[in-house]
Amino acid sequence: MYYEDTDVGGVVYYANYLRFMERARTEWLRQLGYDQDRLMDEEDLIFAVRSVSVEYIRPARFNELLEVSVEPLELGRASIQVEQRVTRCSETGQGALLSRGQVRLVSLTASLFRPRPIPKRLRESLQSAC
Repeated sequence: MYYEDTDVGGVVYYANYLRFMERARTEWLRQLGYDQDRLMDEEDLIFAVRSVSVEYIRPARFNELLEVSVEPLELGRASIQVEQRVTRCSETGQGALLSRGQVRLVSLTASLFRPRPIPKRLRESLQSAC
């Protein structure tokens, strides 16, 4: 955790959890073999957040190491819903849950910013992750 992520009391500012989750989703897609810039350039596809619900359980503090997970819950024709958890890493391997959220992403045609079905190959990768 960086100083810039915290408030004057050294506690992570609540909106930064959304940034952490966004980064984790980007890395998750990359791990599945999909870079978002290539999806936009080659498939004219982007994902946008349709809705998000976050529960804050415990505070994260300056200089703590955090882990953010992505678990797909539901795959629709043009959307995917994921659950994300932010945990504090610990030496014992069992970190404390700090925050969790559910995020619904929609598949959009990048050039028109209109909903579109998730392409077949990407859909199959996402289904295997579900």
